[in-house]
Amino acid sequence: MSGEKTWKKTLMKQALGVVTDPRVLKVMQDPRVMQAVMGLMSVPGKVQHFTQDNVEKLAKAMALATEDEVKDLRRTVRRLEEEMNRMQRDNEKRKP
Repeated sequence: MSGEKTWKKTLMKQALGVVTDPRVLKVMQDPRVMQAVMGLMSVPGKVQHFTQDNVEKLAKAMALATEDEVKDLRRTVRRLEEEMNRMQRDNEKRKP
């Protein structure tokens, strides 16, 4: 664990050194550079969204349930089981 902390600390020092370099600061003031940086920061989210959409399409094409559909089904089954148990208890209470 301490090796990881040392590694992170070293990485942070390096990053801080790069960010405070006057040459880097000058480049970062260019709107085109900032636009490119912002675009790069959005890539992981776009990739995840793209992948998730394609997985869902593939699952539907293969007639498979998606993870969300399975969660919904489990929730529905649990709710129905609870309702059935409640109805059974009510029915038993009514019996003489």
